[in-house]
Amino acid sequence: MENKQKPVYSIVVPVFNEEECVTKFYEAMVPVMEQTGEPFEIIYVNDGSRDKTEENVTAICQKDARVRLINFSRNFGQQAAIHCGFTEAKGDAVIDIDVDLQDPPEAVLDMIAKWKEGYEVVHGKRQKRKGETFFKKFTSTLYTKFLKKITGLNIPASVGDFKLFDRKVIETYLSMTEHHRFLRGMTAWMGFKQTEVEFLREARAAGKTKYSIKKLVRLAEDGIVANSNYPLSLAMKLGIALGVLSVACFIAFPLLLIWSINVGLTAYLFPTIGLATAALLVSNGLTNLYLARVYDEVKNRPRYIVGSRVN
Repeated sequence: MENKQKPVYSIVVPVFNEEECVTKFYEAMVPVMEQTGEPFEIIYVNDGSRDKTEENVTAICQKDARVRLINFSRNFGQQAAIHCGFTEAKGDAVIDIDVDLQDPPEAVLDMIAKWKEGYEVVHGKRQKRKGETFFKKFTSTLYTKFLKKITGLNIPASVGDFKLFDRKVIETYLSMTEHHRFLRGMTAWMGFKQTEVEFLREARAAGKTKYSIKKLVRLAEDGIVANSNYPLSLAMKLGIALGVLSVACFIAFPLLLIWSINVGLTAYLFPTIGLATAALLVSNGLTNLYLARVYDEVKNRPRYIVGSRVN
């Protein structure tokens, strides 16, 4: 199928070892997008998959020119894949969606309707989340609340990276130069006219989630460090608290003598040294965390490397 028209909609789909899902996603998404009656494109960004993901998407591209495939030279991470998809997208509206069909393609039509009403960012908001553990739901909710508090950003609850962006928002996003990206935080920071579309989040269509605990922790770190100086202020607050505690010890120990409780001189020495050392270690550790980010920015390496393209 040829694709000679400029797409109105670009569907950006990051994939990593999703050989079981890529065809199912295509078969579910295309009928939905054809209901719009407007040209569209689907951009698979293959984030260094080691299974048959590239082979399966290539087969789709060969029969449908509306589908494009970009293969990374190695695994660079989901946020890099999303950034690449946004860079390559040609549509007036760009939708970022996972390939596992937990985010239903049908919800895209509701997002498009909101976009045509004048909204520039449309979030997909999960009403229920099937196939996810209580621990993951609880920690996700807790993290979102914590992030909103320390950043002051209006980050919607129960919202992931399933979003529709107007072209002007995409251009603004691409103009931002930081390497460590956290789409949810950047979307809230940019502003624009935003709204939400609610949907029921289904269990995965196939396969297992590729987000390990390590990757989730790294994403959470990016969200905090890239959007807030709270860790730096935390070091100062901790130092003040430790200082107050040390002074309290110096006051309390002599008072104990009134009740004939002699704690000895060593009681003054070890807590003071221990608290002071802890304060220095925490302060230096947090400062070094930010220094490492500055180092990454100064290196100015590309966020990803494209190994090959199809269509």
